[in-house]
Amino acid sequence: MSSRPRLVVAIGGNALLHRGEAPNIANQRANVGGAARVLAELAGAFGLVVTHGNGPQVGLLARQSEAVSGVDPVPFDVLVAESEGLIGYLIAEELGRQIGPERVVVLLTRVVVDQGDPGFARPSKPIGSMLTEDEAKLASAQHGWVVMKDGKGWRRAVASPDPKEIIELDAIRALVDAGYVVVCAGGGGIPVARHGDSMLRGVEAVIDKDLTSALLATEIGADELLILTDVHEVVRGWGGPNPQPITSATAAQMRADDWAAGSMGPKIEAACRFVEHTGRVARIGELDHAGDVLRGLSGTRIG
Repeated sequence: MSSRPRLVVAIGGNALLHRGEAPNIANQRANVGGAARVLAELAGAFGLVVTHGNGPQVGLLARQSEAVSGVDPVPFDVLVAESEGLIGYLIAEELGRQIGPERVVVLLTRVVVDQGDPGFARPSKPIGSMLTEDEAKLASAQHGWVVMKDGKGWRRAVASPDPKEIIELDAIRALVDAGYVVVCAGGGGIPVARHGDSMLRGVEAVIDKDLTSALLATEIGADELLILTDVHEVVRGWGGPNPQPITSATAAQMRADDWAAGSMGPKIEAACRFVEHTGRVARIGELDHAGDVLRGLSGTRIG
């Protein structure tokens, strides 16, 4: 059993497929290659668990599914599973080049949600390719989509219920303790709900990967939670006339501000939950500078 400290690293979907890039495998493989070099450095010192976003990928899969004439659209739980396999394979392929392919395990991960969660009534999770306002309105009219503003563009929005339970938790814990780098809970995990017969059944949703990462980090006793994205640090008043970079803050201080629900909000909520439940430290920073973020030389420390 490994005695190394445990670290959960959550990589944003936009760090794997940059805004404005064509969503092809060549671009994703190139971006994953950069992430793999960062993860390889961390794998030498930590019992490492890697989670990842899937917004661009699952949205593309959904659009491809809807474009097939005469075939029912693929349910979102299945789409999330597909994206877990796709991204997990690319991470395992590139990370395996760095640390050895036998050390990396990709695990499809089911996450239980409550069917009564208010998230089902208020879709708030942006997925898919960036659209213009006209494209978003047309897609909404044609497909009945809920659309939302995301940065300078528009994207489809789907339900994002709170994660309650990770079905494969014991397996993840055992694998990381055995020395494997575990890639799991991609896209927040496959959304499932318990029914009256106690059976698990998929639901139409996408769970926020940062909230699942916080739950996972708490449940496996991670020493730190590291949320890596495409921004250098959290900025209060981002986009306004007086932006204020935040290098260090308490969970209470972070909760005192309003944060965008479709971007930085879930990351800060996840970091605060981990800190509040464990008394340990969460960090948010740029993927390319993960080592500096861990050392407190970059990014935002919440603790």
